[in-house]
Amino acid sequence: MPTPSAFPTAAESPPVKQPSILLDLAFLRLWAGATASGLATWALPFVLGLAVFERTLTATDLGLLLAARTVGFLAAVPVAGVLADRHSRRGVVLWAGLASAAAAPVIAAGLGRSVLLTAAAAAVAGAGQGACRPAYQALTAEVVDAGRRQQANAAMTLAVRVTTLVGPSSAALLAVFLDTWALLVGIGLLWLVAACAPVTGARPGAAEGTSEPAAGAVRASFLAEFAEGVREARRHPWFLAGLGALTAVIATGYSATGVALPLVSRDEYGTEVVLAGAMTAYTAGALGGALLMARWRPRSPGWAALTGLAAYGFAPLSLVFPVHPVVVMAAYAVAGIGIELFNVPWFTAAQREVAPDKLARVSSLDFLLSYGLAPLGLALIAPAIDAFGATAVLAGCALVCFAAPATAALATGARAFSVPRGRGTTP
Repeated sequence: MPTPSAFPTAAESPPVKQPSILLDLAFLRLWAGATASGLATWALPFVLGLAVFERTLTATDLGLLLAARTVGFLAAVPVAGVLADRHSRRGVVLWAGLASAAAAPVIAAGLGRSVLLTAAAAAVAGAGQGACRPAYQALTAEVVDAGRRQQANAAMTLAVRVTTLVGPSSAALLAVFLDTWALLVGIGLLWLVAACAPVTGARPGAAEGTSEPAAGAVRASFLAEFAEGVREARRHPWFLAGLGALTAVIATGYSATGVALPLVSRDEYGTEVVLAGAMTAYTAGALGGALLMARWRPRSPGWAALTGLAAYGFAPLSLVFPVHPVVVMAAYAVAGIGIELFNVPWFTAAQREVAPDKLARVSSLDFLLSYGLAPLGLALIAPAIDAFGATAVLAGCALVCFAAPATAALATGARAFSVPRGRGTTP
């Protein structure tokens, strides 16, 4: 088991300047695959929405398909975490991408004919998306050396933010010339790129193939191997605390954005401009945050990251008081910057501190909790607003967003997202 190392400071950096990650062909192929998967992921809901507009789908059918995709995503994340640690991370990305690629034309064939078939294909597409997440996270640690991983993670998260804009807008533009069936086939082609573009790397700290059992050895059960990943996560108190904070912020802050922001934009400001402006400002802020983290190496990366995460609290807080729309947009821009100040050091620390043969499982636990509980927050916030009023609920969301990262900052190792040697917990 590797011993955690302290986060490198600027003084400890090697004197020789490393080449840009953008000149690394292996990383560029990984980045291209991740970008293609992001475009496909964000384009699919928009294309299915076009099917509703064309009356090929009903609104109820659309909800069912999106729910099926979410179920597939959540079901695949822990399975993919185990498989990516058992076998080749590159292989998991390949098969996950191929599954989503095959599901896209099936969705097209089922539209207007069989809701059951279309829902099943949407679940497969979601499973492919979910399987890619921990595998891509672990594959980044294989392809990129430790000294350039923060730059690589910044580039990867930058791609995510760009695809949230380009995916739906590109689908809207192409919809002028192509029908829904052709757009879904195009989404399948994007998944083929996501499947085939990445290359295999060497697992850091372990020889290739160390995750495979020795000849004659008995393979542990799936649950036992996933439990090993949970025990590995427990060895890092900063990780558990940070994951708890991230989950709380997503369940409350993101829910306020998804449900309360449209209501406030309509009822308090009487225009959709506030909604559109706030979401645009958030994405622009996130792009700026990712660019900043490609260069910035804070002395206390964990505390800096948790401070950035806490900045999301300004988003629901801006909706509590009757302020100028520009204030709301500025608050969302700050939230966008902050979320990337958290994401990039968070991913980099996990790749550095977690045992290489358990990284995919720990990453799957991260995605499972942080994203898995988000629908629960979305489902509960509207009834909560009806019961307690928007002001109380939004103030509560803001308080959670501020308090959860502040509490996580008290955990062992939170300052650097690293536990000093000899102070880690035992499994």
